[in-house]
Amino acid sequence: MTESTQIFAPARPATAVTGMVDHVLALAGTWTHWNGEPVHVDGRVYTPHKAIRRVADHLIDHLAEMEARLAGEETQPDRWHASLVTTEADLAPFTPEDLDEARSRLTRLARIWANRLDSLTDEQLDHSPGTGWSFRELARHVQESVYYADAVGDMS
Repeated sequence: MTESTQIFAPARPATAVTGMVDHVLALAGTWTHWNGEPVHVDGRVYTPHKAIRRVADHLIDHLAEMEARLAGEETQPDRWHASLVTTEADLAPFTPEDLDEARSRLTRLARIWANRLDSLTDEQLDHSPGTGWSFRELARHVQESVYYADAVGDMS
């Protein structure tokens, strides 16, 4: 677990996800000052748009996994290697409108996660159907998406 995820390691899995999104959006609030230079971390390139995209993708990918497992279906593998790829769109300026869109999108995704996780019993959270992490562990894994925002950092 990274230092950032240790900051909010809550008892409720839903709070792991909503706390992560709050952390990401707090940093994103400083990104409208981005100078256009990508940040190089751990051999990869990060920008404000890429960080938001990666957080949203991670939330969607694992939400789809959780829902498939709850429905007794096979999960669909993610075939997109998005952390390795930096698109032209990722290099665009990060405007106040982009921040507003990110706040709307990530806040709604976090609420979907919170609603789903809060509807599960402790038994379901800890002994989840299908193959993979328990849903409690999955929430903690998704929480590690702070990495993408932390890679870009505070641009105040």
